[in-house]
Amino acid sequence: MRESVIMKIHYGTALAAVALVAVHVLFRLTQGFVDSLTYESVIANYRFLPYAGMLEIILILLSIHGFNGLRVILLELKQGRSYEKAVSYGCIAAMIAIIAYGSRTIFMTNMGMV
Repeated sequence: MRESVIMKIHYGTALAAVALVAVHVLFRLTQGFVDSLTYESVIANYRFLPYAGMLEIILILLSIHGFNGLRVILLELKQGRSYEKAVSYGCIAAMIAIIAYGSRTIFMTNMGMV
């Protein structure tokens, strides 16, 4: 994939993440910040499908944005075809692992396994 396309994805994920995190923060503020951190409240949020879906989207957006940013930083440190491939594939693998683990948490909580 061309670097210009990757950077457009990077900018798009940043904008979308800012919007959704703002909604997330506003949702927390309507309930009262301290009250929103109680165990029962957190579990109730995960079991509310629209909110759990938004958390999943935030997880994906922030993972893509964060690991692409890390990839760009690492590519600026050193050049070379094999190094660039290793960094790119490593960041993709780490991103997939984070998304899988976070999704597992969201799904398990939503299904009542926690």
